[in-house]
Amino acid sequence: MVSRVRVWLNRTYAENVFFMEQLRRNPSDRAVEIHATHGDADSPVLAAADTAAMEPEGLSPAAYVEYALDQCDRREIDVFVPRLHQDAIVGHRADFEAVGTKLLAPTPEAVAVFQDKATAYQAVEAVGVPVPPWWRVRSADELVVAVEQLEADGHKACFKPAAGAGGVGFRMITRAPFSMSHLNGFPSPYVQLDMVLDVLRNTDEDIDWLVMPRLEQPEVSVDCLTGPDSRIRMAIGRTKNGRRRGFTLDEAWLEPARLIAEGFGLHHLSNIQFRMYEDRPVLMDVNTRPAGGLHQLSLCGINAPWAAVQLALGEDPGDLVPPFLGQDYAVISAPRLVRTVSATADEVPEPTSQLAAVPATAPAEEPVSAADASAGAPAAATA
Repeated sequence: MVSRVRVWLNRTYAENVFFMEQLRRNPSDRAVEIHATHGDADSPVLAAADTAAMEPEGLSPAAYVEYALDQCDRREIDVFVPRLHQDAIVGHRADFEAVGTKLLAPTPEAVAVFQDKATAYQAVEAVGVPVPPWWRVRSADELVVAVEQLEADGHKACFKPAAGAGGVGFRMITRAPFSMSHLNGFPSPYVQLDMVLDVLRNTDEDIDWLVMPRLEQPEVSVDCLTGPDSRIRMAIGRTKNGRRRGFTLDEAWLEPARLIAEGFGLHHLSNIQFRMYEDRPVLMDVNTRPAGGLHQLSLCGINAPWAAVQLALGEDPGDLVPPFLGQDYAVISAPRLVRTVSATADEVPEPTSQLAAVPATAPAEEPVSAADASAGAPAAATA
């Protein structure tokens, strides 16, 4: 009799309820039990899981690894899909394997490269993947230089944090004065340059931004599945153009994604995003974890979450080629049940080993699957 597979998703975004459903509806007809933990008692992933618990707050990355190892050991987790503190967790793959848990996550080297967008752009450009012009700025004066250069070349400037995920901190620069037009209708991602400069020159907070031209649609998110042997098993593009969504197998998008996924050790599931700069696709961002919209590949007859779990367990699913490309679609919101009784916090174990210190970072949030905001801005974040 084939045993059930027990999968844990730690503090993840709400859309992963669909990831969980795909695991249960796997084509192997294998029994799957899902454990979920979160910091928000009303997260839909807690209600969708077979077992759930609140995560303890305030743990350092090293302490969180101890907590995660204890979870995996006590709950007999076969496959762990880490999002929160992924950088600290992947450095202890051998410790997790010692308690019988496989990590569905990339190599530590890959996570380190793509945590910082400037480092990532330099790395992928060295292997032939095109990137947009960019400047790393840490002061008001550096921002002015970057914006003026972009505007001189006929581009609109935008900025975002050098580290982070989704649309958090993304803004587009305008020189138009603040007026009633900015107070009518929906909030805009545009910010006035003079206001930004005034804030930067009167704050004690440090900034670390990437400034680049506003990239045009379509946006293509290439979902990749790569084995521990660094050979890619799946690369399918999901297109976004305003409200309209679709799929593509165009090599203009897939070839650079394969170069990145295979060349940098992006094992298991990753998501590599491109947009247009002038007349060619350029890299926008690399996510070292499954995208929130991964489940949309089911419209192409693909169950990527289950194939990833198979790879993590050492069962090669072979190459995933969509039998068809689903028709264009739109994404809408829908109600989702939450737990009737809040999950309780799990006990935090006493440290059992001296883990390497990892700098603490605030958990980045995943963008909701909604139509892009006006003027090409990323959607708001949720988890």
